[in-house]
Amino acid sequence: MSGHSKWHTIKHKKAAVDAKRGKMFTKIIREITTAAKIGGGDVISNPRLRKAVADAKALNMPADNIKKAIQKGTGELPGVSYEEVTYEGYGPAGVAVFVEVMTDNKNRTVGEIRYIFGKNAGNLGTDGSVAWIFSKKGFLIVERGKASEDAIMNAGLEAGIEDIQEEGANWEITTAPGDLEAVKEALEKASIEIANAEVAMIPQNRVKVEGKEAQQMLRLMDALEDHDDVQRVHANFDIEESVIESFAG
Repeated sequence: MSGHSKWHTIKHKKAAVDAKRGKMFTKIIREITTAAKIGGGDVISNPRLRKAVADAKALNMPADNIKKAIQKGTGELPGVSYEEVTYEGYGPAGVAVFVEVMTDNKNRTVGEIRYIFGKNAGNLGTDGSVAWIFSKKGFLIVERGKASEDAIMNAGLEAGIEDIQEEGANWEITTAPGDLEAVKEALEKASIEIANAEVAMIPQNRVKVEGKEAQQMLRLMDALEDHDDVQRVHANFDIEESVIESFAG
């Protein structure tokens, strides 16, 4: 993941103090509602809902907002029905981009996503054009200064850690998607601080991007993530951490 994981670590840290907190709330409420609709409103038995509620609490979302979002998903309260859609495309330098969306109007959303790609030196592709590059995994980031590799493995191996890699200042941990929450809880129980945890599309290969194309790629990521309907964006770029930090700053 390299530069891509650094991007998400920075975005995660900024989220709690981001001026766009209202937009973050909207995205998480959609996720809570959809998770409850698909898997039911019991947080304990619905891992996807449990993760969404944890994300909401991390942003200090009021408990009443969370409760209403769950009730809209279970049908106890009226609400908008969202459809989960994915879009695939290419960014500058041929970077593969995989976009996860929740929308109540696919025709509107696809036009807006196509416009964002085109405006930022990319292009929207067809279904299947880049999906083969990615594998769905549970993905966690722990800063190397917070814990040793041995400590992480001792805490999380039995919970489902598949692999751990050193990447710059971070440990990058992968699990099966269904084991993400168990590993997260095991690490937290061992007092290991987690910088980010999500179900992500992990690329099989990476594209080194520099100079003007790196700036264009980061602008594309930022514009996609800023769209109301976009829940997550995955890409296989490798950009120097200093460039990402400068852009995010």
